[in-house]
Amino acid sequence: MNELELLADLHRHNERQGPGGQAETRLALQLAGLCGRRDLAIADLGCGTGASTLVLAEALDAQIVAADFLEPFLDILKARALEAGLAERITPRHASMEALDFAPESLDAIWSEGAIYNIGFTRGVREWRRFLKPGGVLAVSELTWLTEQRPAELDAFWRAQYPEVDTASAKLAVLERHGYSPLGYFVLPPHCWREHYYRPLQERVPAFLEDHGNSPVARAIVEEQQQEIELYERYGEYFGYGFYIARKVAEG
Repeated sequence: MNELELLADLHRHNERQGPGGQAETRLALQLAGLCGRRDLAIADLGCGTGASTLVLAEALDAQIVAADFLEPFLDILKARALEAGLAERITPRHASMEALDFAPESLDAIWSEGAIYNIGFTRGVREWRRFLKPGGVLAVSELTWLTEQRPAELDAFWRAQYPEVDTASAKLAVLERHGYSPLGYFVLPPHCWREHYYRPLQERVPAFLEDHGNSPVARAIVEEQQQEIELYERYGEYFGYGFYIARKVAEG
């Protein structure tokens, strides 16, 4: 397996491939004003194995396209949707964020929890806007600085991993600059990181290393994940995931 395939294998066994929670997805839904509306068309981009997709499908009267570029994730999503009795509402789609083919102004909402970083926040909000109907909703969770100042070690790590990391005020300004009106913002609480993401990931590590013969590449992936976890434990007050909900506004 190459590095990407190994990363997918490390994460695919877990319910979530990033920080989040069902309660937090439902809170974002309330802020988005989607509950109670009928016949919605929604895209969940970077859906992973479907943690957020299943909540959307259960909570909304909607048809949801669940898109991810990793087919093993989509295979698990299909099984979970079938088990939950939600398969008729979800259409898995093997697709890259860089090659989406939705019709212009065809979607009531675009959802993306912890995945927009794959193409960058600014590019995502700019390029995805054309797929939204007038008044359509964009809801994304994104790595965010929670303070203006932070330890140099932490700053260097995340800027190397994701140069677009920034404060919430800067992210909201990007949304406004690209034709959105913010509807809501909140920070994912620590349990979304520890209990829902990091702990299951750590529990998977021994079997993952055994499955891949404790290879140097597999060990390097685990070490990088562990470094991130240790930084969160030491500096979690300085960064997190911000959940941004915004509405597409008409161009002036």
